[in-house]
Amino acid sequence: MLFAPDPPVLLQRLRSETRPFHDALEQNDFNQMLLAGNVSPDTTTHFLAKLYGFLKPYEAQLDRHVFGPEWNIEQRHRAHLILQDLQPATGLPLCPDMPPLVTQAQLLGAMYVLEGSTLGGQVIARQLAKAGIDTRAYFMGYAERTGPMWKSFCQLLTQESTDENQAEIVESASLTFQKLHAWINQP
Repeated sequence: MLFAPDPPVLLQRLRSETRPFHDALEQNDFNQMLLAGNVSPDTTTHFLAKLYGFLKPYEAQLDRHVFGPEWNIEQRHRAHLILQDLQPATGLPLCPDMPPLVTQAQLLGAMYVLEGSTLGGQVIARQLAKAGIDTRAYFMGYAERTGPMWKSFCQLLTQESTDENQAEIVESASLTFQKLHAWINQP
């Protein structure tokens, strides 16, 4: 019988230490309506506009840092997919209270949150399809490449992890969840 190896310590820490913030974020109105089966196109549009307001400044910070080609940073950009969903999209507000994204470790923590959201996006896309809502490009994300892109990210994150930067990565992931939750819940 084959046993799967334990996940790296950093991934274990990220899952356990960010769990309360992840769970709080999932309680937003959009997700609650989606689970109840009464999500509307207007609710979806509002939620996507909020996500855009967070992703756009996050992606701008990613572009200011040097990542090797193995990170596929350009492919990991997804704000443009929201613009496909929200045609025409004008005047979308940007989040004024982003988490600090200055150091590589801070960006890695934020990436953990936003790359992880691609997994849930697949589920959301299917639920929106059942509801007859076509604004799904963002939630489809990497489509059939979602699993491999997530695994690749986790491997790269683990390789970049050191005893010296783990706490900063986890702190950044926690703060990213909190800032995203606060932004999404603003009217």
